[in-house]
Amino acid sequence: MSEPSILLTNDDGIESVGFRALYDGLSEFADVTAVAPATDQSAVGRKMSTNAVVSEHELGYALEGTPADCTVAGLEALCPDVDMVVSGINKGANIGAYVLGRSGTVSAAVEAAFFDVPAIALSLYVPAGGDLPWHEKATDPRDFREATHAASYLVKHAEPAGVFEQCDYLNVNAPMSDPDGGPADMQVTVPSELYDMTAEFENGTVELHDRVWERMRTGDIPDPDGTDRRAVVEGRVSVSPLTAPHTTHRHEALDALAETYLE
Repeated sequence: MSEPSILLTNDDGIESVGFRALYDGLSEFADVTAVAPATDQSAVGRKMSTNAVVSEHELGYALEGTPADCTVAGLEALCPDVDMVVSGINKGANIGAYVLGRSGTVSAAVEAAFFDVPAIALSLYVPAGGDLPWHEKATDPRDFREATHAASYLVKHAEPAGVFEQCDYLNVNAPMSDPDGGPADMQVTVPSELYDMTAEFENGTVELHDRVWERMRTGDIPDPDGTDRRAVVEGRVSVSPLTAPHTTHRHEALDALAETYLE
């Protein structure tokens, strides 16, 4: 099989540890071109720019733009003949149905789907708790080994196996590497439907809070087996096969309303 060509992007920025770990891992068997944000663009969703300044980088290209910008710029102008788009590795999990539209990491993969290019989004679950805050963890490329291994396996085997004939992109979440344990199992999952956002209004300000992360820290997660959150919290690599276009269905009630609109 010929060497696959990959457009590699992310939302943490081209200088992030997870991005470099993935670039190095994929470069062992693939032709990888980085087209990634010059700075952190976390949680921007599919935000799109009209102009994005491009700078050459030792790994490819750095854009003053969003992950979605990077996918479009890469597939249309900078490396248009790639076989696949890979986005990540994001520091922090992108799990749950409500997160998919917010995540820049996932949005880069979604954008690729509209070009009919298979894509994989990769994120690392960094558990809270312990002596260090979560954002001070996963600072070493070795912490991303589980996610890098999953990425390499899927890049090599998913398309030949026909995976992308039934889905547009894969959303992958991996646990942090355990230096004392063996490799994690892989589980095919669906996005969790758990939603626990709260808002409090006080002194002219609304404070928005996602309680799901607190529940994960205490183990209070009702997600059943087969969901992405349950899999990754229990130490497995979660792989959710997803489609990008919004689904539509015929609704008799709405048909009836449309018929009487001008009456």
